Amino acid sequence: MLPNCPQFLIAFWGALEAGATVVPTNPLYTAREVQHQLADAGAETVVVLSRLYPVVKQAREGTAVKNVIVTNIKEEMPPLLRLLFTLAKERKDGHRQPFRGDAGAVALPDLLAGAGEPAPVEVSPGDIAVLQYTGGTTGVPKGAMLSHRALVANTLQCRAWFTNLRDTRGVFMTVMPLFHVYACVGVQSHSIISRTPMALVPNPRDIADLLKTIRTVRPTLFSAVPALFIALLNHPKVKDRSVDFSSIRACFSGAAPLMAATKTQFEELTGGRIVEGYSLTEAMMACVVNPLNGINKVGSVGVPLPDVEVAIVDAESGTRFLPNGETGEVILRAPQLMTGYFNNAEETTRALRRHPSTSLGTGASGPWLHTGDLGHLDDDSFLFIVDRQKDLIKTSGYQVWPREVEEVLAAHPSVQDVGVAGVPDELKGEVVKAWIVKRSGTNPTADELRAHCRQKLAPYKTPAHVEFRDALPKTMAGKVLRRALVAEHNAHK
Repeated sequence: MLPNCPQFLIAFWGALEAGATVVPTNPLYTAREVQHQLADAGAETVVVLSRLYPVVKQAREGTAVKNVIVTNIKEEMPPLLRLLFTLAKERKDGHRQPFRGDAGAVALPDLLAGAGEPAPVEVSPGDIAVLQYTGGTTGVPKGAMLSHRALVANTLQCRAWFTNLRDTRGVFMTVMPLFHVYACVGVQSHSIISRTPMALVPNPRDIADLLKTIRTVRPTLFSAVPALFIALLNHPKVKDRSVDFSSIRACFSGAAPLMAATKTQFEELTGGRIVEGYSLTEAMMACVVNPLNGINKVGSVGVPLPDVEVAIVDAESGTRFLPNGETGEVILRAPQLMTGYFNNAEETTRALRRHPSTSLGTGASGPWLHTGDLGHLDDDSFLFIVDRQKDLIKTSGYQVWPREVEEVLAAHPSVQDVGVAGVPDELKGEVVKAWIVKRSGTNPTADELRAHCRQKLAPYKTPAHVEFRDALPKTMAGKVLRRALVAEHNAHK
């Protein structure tokens, strides 16, 4: 439970070396959200930033957690900066937390100092390296089991794809959070295999600090979500061309659709190229990527990486394979697919399916991952994503499930009925909107309901828009018609 900092890498690779499974956790989570993840994963050890220790202390109750390893952000700072941080910011910003004496709590430097030589541990390719939580194809968060074999396979695929990049040269700007599969595999693993230094950015929302870092470290590789590219383009210092981006040779965009105008403007600004990719947490960081050099088709997320098969099946049954040009559900078969959802055989069977006599001529075998996304392939095998079957909201690359937000809002005493969905946003791609039916005799405000959500949910899950209505459109079975609500919203923009 760490932001982008050296301690994340120490904990991540140390845990893998020790034969443990890593469960990356969002440091923005509330105690309620952390408690669910700890309990579901059966986690025994937590590595946490000192200022977040109170959240973990509250969340560990009722879980299997035995050890809490606490690290202060200053521990990896240069000596002078560490001293200045201690004097000016440590106490004021909440980094100085009392934890010594609490059961199982230990400081990371103390642990490392007394560790000695590590005992050898056998780790096989099929062992689970990472338990990455995702909503999957339904709204309940589940742990996607990603093996060491899958981690290595996707790392090698990504490295092989970018043939003109040279190992040991340049700097990889790491703005995406390392707890997210995008940075965990696409940046961290790629950086290690290519021996490319990472410039860790703990808070990319601080655009002024990010621009200062770009001026200082002169990155050559830059991975982000479309919202960040837009935020950079809209910053006054970028608009007046007072920031030099010429060091950037390549940018990678994922986790949300990239607008053609954003791609064009950023490429003109940097002289480098943005390539868009596509995958799911269940399939690691990337399965489909646009070529860094060569053809890029507007609106396409690219072509399959080596050893990846992409096919389109009918959206109704998911069993009939469709020819190029026809739209249906996107399915994937690749060596980096998850082995399943942790302790959830029913959802695993729903997501991973075997189709008889469906070889595409590659000799590949194994189950196909049903993505729940609608798309089509053209005659050159470029994939175009058209829509999503599922109701997943993606805001600035983060996943938000409507049901989770609905349940929190429904617990408010003034809410009689609620529907939640994602609506378009120029900066973040999508943001959360809630449609509320008030209880008789109550008059809650939008700000009151947002404050209620912030107590239970991470900030990006809190509704950006709240609309009060007399009733919600529903199916005969009583299910809220989210798409009808979104259509009304778009019609009145």
